[in-house]
Amino acid sequence: MSNSHLVFVYGTLRENEPNHHLLGDANCIARQSWTEGVLYDTGNGYPVMGVSSLHRVYGEVYEVSSETLEKLDEWEGFQGKTERYERVVQTIYSDGGTMEATIHVNGIFPLEQLEEVKFGDWKCHRYLDNESFRYFAYGSCMDSERFTTAGVVEHFTKVIGCGKANNFSLAYTRAAEDGGRADIIESEGYVEGKVYELKKEALEYLFVREGVQGHHYRPAFVSVELDGKVLQNVLTFIVIDKSTEIAPPIHYATEILRGASGIVSDQYYRQLEEDLFRKFQLKIDIQKDLEVANS
Repeated sequence: MSNSHLVFVYGTLRENEPNHHLLGDANCIARQSWTEGVLYDTGNGYPVMGVSSLHRVYGEVYEVSSETLEKLDEWEGFQGKTERYERVVQTIYSDGGTMEATIHVNGIFPLEQLEEVKFGDWKCHRYLDNESFRYFAYGSCMDSERFTTAGVVEHFTKVIGCGKANNFSLAYTRAAEDGGRADIIESEGYVEGKVYELKKEALEYLFVREGVQGHHYRPAFVSVELDGKVLQNVLTFIVIDKSTEIAPPIHYATEILRGASGIVSDQYYRQLEEDLFRKFQLKIDIQKDLEVANS
């Protein structure tokens, strides 16, 4: 029997959640991954996953030792046939590809009596009802022009600074009618963006703007480095069904560069420009556009 196992965690074992320490020094394979299933709130401070081919459950994949897996089994109440959970092996999907991993799923909870976890993400269930939160914008929401046009600019006036999401890269994987839209995918790189402090009232606009109801993007919580500190559980939006990269329209790419100007590092700004040209042969002079607008 191998001493190494992949485990998919979706609740209190996730990064920055109260029982994450039980994973010890396990190696994280994927932080933005999902599998088929449906998530429910047990009402006891943790979720349980049920079987479904029509829904998704989001979580993280870790490589653990046999000893750690045994400890997780004991903690989850798994003893061949569980009191609370059953252990299954299921396909997990991530930006790096698919894999098979162990999951602890519902054993005895009466799911029909439980509240379904919205978006299939326990972190969303825990943090979206907060009265205030931090928001990491890496695409067109770095720019304020559409906030002003929509009459919601007052929600986006408190900018904390430039944040860096490590182990991600920027890609245009959302295929809209007029071209690509920005997304972050797991990689060895990093993405810089604008970090806002928002009130709960801003969510209604963001959900419409980000196409959440249309199932284009999903809310997600990530760690963001800012001024030498790591901010935990920062809201962002990630494309659900990613396509191969497609060129963004000029107006959208302009918003990204305009919003990034003066916020992100010079190195990252040049990277944004170079990627647009290298991938799509797009060359946009923001300084020229600003001079025309002010003339």
